[in-house]
Amino acid sequence: MSSRAPQHPVRDLRFFLTVPHACSYLEGHEATTLFLDPQESPGQGVYDALTLLGFRRSGRHLYRPHCEGCRACISVRIPVAEFAASRSQRKLINRNADLTVHERDASYDPEHYELYARYVRTRHADGDMFPPSHEQYRTFLTLDHAYARLLEFRLGDQLVAVTAIDRLGHGLSAIYTFFDPSPTLARRSLGTFAVLHLIERARSEQLPHVYLGYWIRECKKMDYKRYFQPLEYLDGRHWRRTIPMA
Repeated sequence: MSSRAPQHPVRDLRFFLTVPHACSYLEGHEATTLFLDPQESPGQGVYDALTLLGFRRSGRHLYRPHCEGCRACISVRIPVAEFAASRSQRKLINRNADLTVHERDASYDPEHYELYARYVRTRHADGDMFPPSHEQYRTFLTLDHAYARLLEFRLGDQLVAVTAIDRLGHGLSAIYTFFDPSPTLARRSLGTFAVLHLIERARSEQLPHVYLGYWIRECKKMDYKRYFQPLEYLDGRHWRRTIPMA
C-alpha cells in the first residue's frame, strides 16, 4: 500500500537547522534537526500537514531529523481500521481492564511531575532527560494549545501512567508516555497498553491513524513499535507498508 501526503500551504513557513550534535539513539553518530521557526504559530491544518511529512512535536517545537548521510529515523503510524490485536496484546488489554482513563489539558500538575521524575530516574538515568527537573518537564510536556492533551491512567486513585498526545485531523499523535516503574506493575506493560488504548480511542472517534513517532532499526528501546501491525512507514512523502532501507 502506498499513500502520498497531500499538498498543504507550508511553503511560506521558515525552518532552521541545528548544528550537528551527538545522536541520542545511535552511539557514535551525529544528528542534525530541522525545526519550524519558533516564532511561527501554525494552525491545525499546517500542523496536520507537517505530521504527514514526518514532523513531530516536542514542547513548542515542531521538528524532523535531517542528518546528512543517515536515514535511520523512520516515521511510523498505525492504520487503525486494519489493526487487530495479537493474542498477547489482547491479554494485556484484559490485564489492564481495571484502569480508568481521563483526558485533560496539557497543563502542569505536581502529581504528574512526581511520576515523571520517578520514571526518568528509574528508566532513563543514562539518557538526555536525566536528571529530571520541573523546568524540563514544563518545556517538554505542557502546552496551552487545544490539540495538546494528557491522558491519565489510574488504578483506583493511584496515578500509574500519563500519555501526552496531540489531536490531529487525521489521527492521534503519541508524544510521550511515562509510568510507574514499580516492579509490582511490570506485568501491566503500561507503555504498550497506552498505545493499545490510543488505537481504540482513535477507532471510536473514527480517526484513521495513530502516529508513533520515529522507529530506528538498531535501537532496542524502539523495537516495541514493530509489534503493532500493520505498521506504515514514511518513505520520503509516501506512507508504505514496506520498511524503507536505512
